[in-house]
Amino acid sequence: MTTTPDDPALDAFIAALPKVELHVHLVGSASVPTVLELARRHPDATEVPRTEEELRRFYTFRDFPHFARVYSAVNRLVREPEDVATLVLGLARDLAPQGARYVELQVTPYAHHIVGMPMREVTEALDVAARRSAAEHGVEIAYIFDIPGEYGEEAAKITLDHALQEPPAALVGFGIGGIEQERVKYRDAFRAAFTAARAAGLHSVPHGGEMSGPETIWEVIEGYGAERIGHGINCLADPRLVAHLRDTRLPLDVCPTSNLRTGQIARIEDHPLPRLLEEGLYVTLNSDDPPMFATTLAEEYRVAAGVFGLGRNELAGLAANGVRASYLPAARKAELLAEIDALL
Repeated sequence: MTTTPDDPALDAFIAALPKVELHVHLVGSASVPTVLELARRHPDATEVPRTEEELRRFYTFRDFPHFARVYSAVNRLVREPEDVATLVLGLARDLAPQGARYVELQVTPYAHHIVGMPMREVTEALDVAARRSAAEHGVEIAYIFDIPGEYGEEAAKITLDHALQEPPAALVGFGIGGIEQERVKYRDAFRAAFTAARAAGLHSVPHGGEMSGPETIWEVIEGYGAERIGHGINCLADPRLVAHLRDTRLPLDVCPTSNLRTGQIARIEDHPLPRLLEEGLYVTLNSDDPPMFATTLAEEYRVAAGVFGLGRNELAGLAANGVRASYLPAARKAELLAEIDALL
């Protein structure tokens, strides 16, 4: 697919555009060099390839369940707090040259719990990594704790306990991901977890409508009190839902290349991003699991320009949407919005 704009000046504009990343996962953010480093640390983990060429082939997904299995295999390389910090710092290092200033990073505490990492040690690693990311790379890090939905009530409990008992200083949100079709089995547990998290002051940022239909989006709105929705691309099948999203200005964190790589769309040209914008929906642009999907945050803007024909104003609008939809302090939002305006 062709994603690079024909206009070199537009490509330079994309590179310079101040950006925020609102939908990216800790393990999914691990670049090939970072994964290979973790594999060398843990040589007994034989599921993950040990060479760059083999690892890139390993990241060719047949469908979402296959992606989930590969993701889990990489996740099993994350065994110690040092590994957690390595992932956060690797993401900041990778994002800084792309013009990214701020990240809301989705962390799955349950994955660290099942390999025996204590909550306090995970939190200390996240805190240290956030401070170092800002100091060494100029990238501010915030965290969203994410329930892996297919693991049910236990995962909900562990995620909530960690969020309430040992939260990192930069924890801003509470989410849920994984295979959406599995959630119906644990509906009450997930609703209760989100109610408790929101009562503690955390923002509700669940995935919905990525691999299932509008019913999942309605569930996260009505049952989880969603303030922002991960993906949400299948909202277009329900005109009433589209109208609700438009009227409430509920942001959708859209990740086009992710949807292609996991088989949610057949071709990048089929992605509903243009129609979401035509419908007047509040869209932010994100990378999800960038090395696994052979993309970057900047590349998603190139896709928007090269595939969908968005120009400078539209790209800047997406970047500004991200800033406004973030959980940055108001003064910091104003600074970034001023930078975007100045670049235009």
